[in-house]
Amino acid sequence: MKDTLSIEKYTNTINWISVLTFCYLLIACQPKIELPEYSNLKIADRPNILWLVTEDMGPYLAAFGDSTAHTPNLDRLASEGVVYPNLYSTSGVCAPSRAAIATGMYPSSIGANHMRTTSNMEITGLPSYEAIPPPQTRMLSELLRMNGYYCSNNNKQDYQFKAPLSAWDESNPYAHWRNRGENQPFFSVFNLEVTHESRLFEPYGIHKYDLRHYHSGDTSIAIRGKKMDEEEIPIHVAKDTDFPIPPYLPDNEVVRHDLWKMYNNIAEMDRQLGAILKQLETDGLLESTIIFFYSDHGGPLPRQKRLINDSGLNSPMIIRFPNKQFGGMKDDQLISFVDFSPTLLSLIGMKPPQHLQGQAFLGKYQSSEERKFIHAAADRFDGFTDAIRAVRDKRFKYIRNYRPEQGYYLPVVYRERIPTMQELLRLRDEGKLNEYQAQWFREKKEKEELYDCLNDPHELNNLAADPANAQKIEELRKEMDRWINAIGDYPNLPERELIDKLWKGNDQQPVTDDPEFTVTNGKVIISCSTQGASVAYKIIDSDKKEASSWSIYSDPIVISPGSSIKTVTHRIGFKPSQIVTYSIPENKVI
Repeated sequence: MKDTLSIEKYTNTINWISVLTFCYLLIACQPKIELPEYSNLKIADRPNILWLVTEDMGPYLAAFGDSTAHTPNLDRLASEGVVYPNLYSTSGVCAPSRAAIATGMYPSSIGANHMRTTSNMEITGLPSYEAIPPPQTRMLSELLRMNGYYCSNNNKQDYQFKAPLSAWDESNPYAHWRNRGENQPFFSVFNLEVTHESRLFEPYGIHKYDLRHYHSGDTSIAIRGKKMDEEEIPIHVAKDTDFPIPPYLPDNEVVRHDLWKMYNNIAEMDRQLGAILKQLETDGLLESTIIFFYSDHGGPLPRQKRLINDSGLNSPMIIRFPNKQFGGMKDDQLISFVDFSPTLLSLIGMKPPQHLQGQAFLGKYQSSEERKFIHAAADRFDGFTDAIRAVRDKRFKYIRNYRPEQGYYLPVVYRERIPTMQELLRLRDEGKLNEYQAQWFREKKEKEELYDCLNDPHELNNLAADPANAQKIEELRKEMDRWINAIGDYPNLPERELIDKLWKGNDQQPVTDDPEFTVTNGKVIISCSTQGASVAYKIIDSDKKEASSWSIYSDPIVISPGSSIKTVTHRIGFKPSQIVTYSIPENKVI
């Protein structure tokens, strides 16, 4: 058995060295791609912004070096846009990462770092709670709405807190820019869920719900949970394709079948994305819209999702600017998810608020310096807790394990529904994993890890103890300490203490105070005594006809006698107030 494992280890090592060497030569032989000069970017004062967000997907696209899946729409987007190979999520899982995008703040600074804070109470023994950012925090979409944008979300939220009703003009499976006011600029988000980890579960099948993007506004397509019949499943990738298998996974039929599902889902996602782009083009909006494509974190497979390795953090991103500006270029600067909020505000000409923890990489308020480091954290996932922090520059990653006495692998029940995970556990129990595959199942962790991500992209060889890297590891240690102090992170803080901190020692989630109304000079002023609360309202006219969506309050409102205002206030992380209706009698002059 030892000889067999040695041969397998040698063969895998040689194979991956060959692949890396080939990739290096391929890149070296290509003509040099110039970086975009964003100072020359020409966009409207308030451009439309379209976000096409896929889930659980690493850089498995031709534009990033992996041509396994046929993705003509993303290939076109890359040829007409800018490719960003160095985008990193703040966590290897969706909800904390989405919290960073929505707020422009690191999850571990606002209590959003533990995955699923409103569930798993029977395992953790903790109360349900939400992240509570500083009172000045507004969701990105709310800030855009306050600047006249129509904001639609189709349709995943999952921010580690409940979004205020003022966050979106509409957030549902059929939300679309087509529902906006005439000539109103829009920020529209479409979440493409077909690449999600759960789409690897058996029995395999494309969910009918996923297909809603083909049918703008067709409410009959949302059949959540149902899958196509087997003969209906679209097959985009041949099952006998020579799939690239990372060295931390075994090369067998079980793993290859999951890889086939993963790449087939990516190709299906490309078709859905293409349908949305066709709608944009049909509406004559392609050249007035900035298009972002990205994934909510890295890949869906075991030893990818939830981990703080690049396999869990690195997300592909493509941005297409109007009229194909900088088309075909590549920008290799480091970008973090916390940079999205300040960047979008910068693109519409709005100065990012000072409390944001990211920096703009585009627009009027683009940072004068590229970021030198990205940061990430891993804490609780469902019912299992760890405490890990990471910092990475363009080449090296430093990982600090706050629970070195605890093993790497967490037995997350949801993940164990993936056949590859079941296969890994079977081979582990039978002692048949090779050295690289077995690393994840070590019973203890090193306190510190250092990886040369350029020469060791799968982060298999810990260089922390090598004296040759003493200067680099000290640099990254200091940067991690600086970051933790700057954002007010408390790694390994017991979650019960975190809740006490968020709730200021109270034993229940705080509640937003009810709205208050004042009538002055014929206008209704709405206020709330809870600092940082947003105010959403609907007008109900004298015929009792109610507005279809919630408006965001910013200025006093003029309403006619006999009309009413339905109002709710909500600070992020607090429970929303009661819905309060303020009515103006028909015979009253205001």
